Amino acid sequence: MPIIKPISDLRNNFNDISEICHTESEPVFITKNGQGNLVVMSMALYEKQQALIELYQKLSVAEAESKFSTNRVSHKDLLKELRETINGKKL
Repeated sequence: MPIIKPISDLRNNFNDISEICHTESEPVFITKNGQGNLVVMSMALYEKQQALIELYQKLSVAEAESKFSTNRVSHKDLLKELRETINGKKL
């Protein structure tokens, strides 16, 4: 369930909102005159969301590249190559 606080709480109870952001690992939605106005979140949550966005972008690029690539490696061959690399046979 979203955490919603009035903008007066941001001014008067900033430490409480900060604590909520850190302990709940959820954004806090700030309202002004009953309407949504801001979203406040911890740096950790922000960085996590940015990392997810970056991951999704990379996956999208990889998926697009795979559609146009004719070079394919079977699952069996890929695992064999990885095992050889891990075991030091292939450097």
